[in-house]
Amino acid sequence: QVQLVESGGGLVQPGGSLRLSCAASGNMFSIYAMGWYRQAPGKQRELVASISSQDAADYADFVEGRFTISRDNSLKTVYLQMNSLKPEDTAVYSCNAQILTMTTKIGDPWDLYWGQGTQVTVSS
Repeated sequence: QVQLVESGGGLVQPGGSLRLSCAASGNMFSIYAMGWYRQAPGKQRELVASISSQDAADYADFVEGRFTISRDNSLKTVYLQMNSLKPEDTAVYSCNAQILTMTTKIGDPWDLYWGQGTQVTVSS
């Protein structure tokens, strides 16, 4: 059974930094794109950043150069380095990954897996 486990969330002051990690475990053939999403109270979940298997990264406009997504394929882990954090960045951050496993339906390129989320609170 594939699992994604996030870590690195917490409370940080405005202007501070956090590094989130999301590690995949279980039996799998390949991991394709990976991404980070966030959901603030009362708001819809939104994409923060994504990274392809070739390390091509995309960011939401609100990131404004403050965050960096990266991955270590040998560790099956995706990271989100967040700098210059603002109170409006407060949210539950979740990762997802496109993963091919032996249970993926024939004809489907992958299944989408989600982590449980980690809370990020930016407050003084």
